[in-house]
Amino acid sequence: MTRYLLKRLGGALLVLLALSVAVYALFYLVPGDPARLACGERCSTQQVTQVRERLGLDASVFTQYGHFLQGIVAGRDYSTGTAVLHCDAPCLGFSYKTDQQVTRLILERVPATLSLALGAMVIWLVIGVGTGLLSALRRGGITERALTVLTLAGTGMPVFILGLLFLMAVCAYLRWLPFPSYVPLSQDPEQWAWNLLLPWLTLGFFESAKYARLTRSSTLETLAEDHIRTFRAYGVGERAVVGRHALRGAVPPVIALNANDLGTVVGGAVLTETLFGIPGIGKTLVDAVRVVDVPVVVGVVLVTGTAVALANVVADLLYAAADRRVALL
Repeated sequence: MTRYLLKRLGGALLVLLALSVAVYALFYLVPGDPARLACGERCSTQQVTQVRERLGLDASVFTQYGHFLQGIVAGRDYSTGTAVLHCDAPCLGFSYKTDQQVTRLILERVPATLSLALGAMVIWLVIGVGTGLLSALRRGGITERALTVLTLAGTGMPVFILGLLFLMAVCAYLRWLPFPSYVPLSQDPEQWAWNLLLPWLTLGFFESAKYARLTRSSTLETLAEDHIRTFRAYGVGERAVVGRHALRGAVPPVIALNANDLGTVVGGAVLTETLFGIPGIGKTLVDAVRVVDVPVVVGVVLVTGTAVALANVVADLLYAAADRRVALL
């Protein structure tokens, strides 16, 4: 298992290195002038030149990328012309618009995104896995047809439409809840939960559809295997067959899908956070794109990639724990 973990961590590092190359090339080496963006439209040519020198954009491409990696691994010094600012590792630079460290800016938004992601994950797993399992066990009946229609509706409805429907029904028409306004967990746990309830339901219901379909297909495939028929032939109870054997065989694909989805949501649930005004990473990305704040956009993309890579490493470990044969590959 240790060797398997090291292999997966090595693969994740290679993926992140390739991602850093792609992101740097996309945002810093394509036609355009980052120095002009950092300085502003009203800057003179001389001022833009000074900013380019301070940011190291007048160096060669390889030198610039080396400084970029150095900042992430060991930190980096930035000159303001009159002073030198040190950016601690992992340094993703400074925002063009607020002069704030991008790493610090993103870390301030992480609690809100984690609150959304973890709560929604519980909902999409409970609804998705429960619906998929019930649909597989009631195959061919009216229950399966109803659940199939429900999952297809969840898959085909965009998340922002679903969120708007929840807002209109729960907040405007029924008035069961006020319109959500994010409250930090440390400030008021009860208000934190009430204000995140609709975002949790929106994202959780939207994501649950694919979990229902995956669980249903995996369970049906497992129930058709020879060892399940053998257990039934020996008189093992149906509850034990399903709960102890069939469900265990259907869980690994769900683990892999959940890790990828959780990593993506942690990296930024853009539509959900923007719709409900949650000050998370996704909303930060939207705001940065709107004002062309390149370092913030690059930082969010790298954080998203890191979250997905780490989540998949965890998923590989859980997958190996569920199926010991995987660790021997």
